[in-house]
Amino acid sequence: MSPNGPDIEPTAPAEKPVFAAELFPHRSLTPGGFAVLMGFFAAICAANAVFYFALGAWPVAIFMIVDVLILYAAIRFSFRAGRAREQVTVTRSDVHIRKIAPNGRRQDHHYNPFWARFHVDRHREIGITAMRLTGEGRATTIGAFLNPDDRESFATAFSQALATARR
Repeated sequence: MSPNGPDIEPTAPAEKPVFAAELFPHRSLTPGGFAVLMGFFAAICAANAVFYFALGAWPVAIFMIVDVLILYAAIRFSFRAGRAREQVTVTRSDVHIRKIAPNGRRQDHHYNPFWARFHVDRHREIGITAMRLTGEGRATTIGAFLNPDDRESFATAFSQALATARR
């Protein structure tokens, strides 16, 4: 320790990434589309509820309201699941995979690119069904929520990045 305080070594500048990608699930329904869908569905259910209530079948009217609430909850859960993310970064000395759950919880996985092995499971008709990185006695799945086409393009780019990092 020096007289001016603890000795602090300067930190090394961060390595330039060979590859960086952020993976997230595809959502075809936008918030505006959600509002239109719910408005349309609620209007149809409300019209049916009024009709059945007028006929004296009031329990059917209650179930129509419950249908709207169930659809609303299901789509909200789908939107919540859509907040999941995976950040994949490859440098010459590290493969970093950060998984961010829909609730914001983060889980970091680090691998040495020289020891890491990228495994791709393929189905003859579907294409890539699963991807995982293994090494040092551990395994981490990557892009489980991606569609087959996105898995294919990611697998190609990630494989090339690993090969580049090893050179």
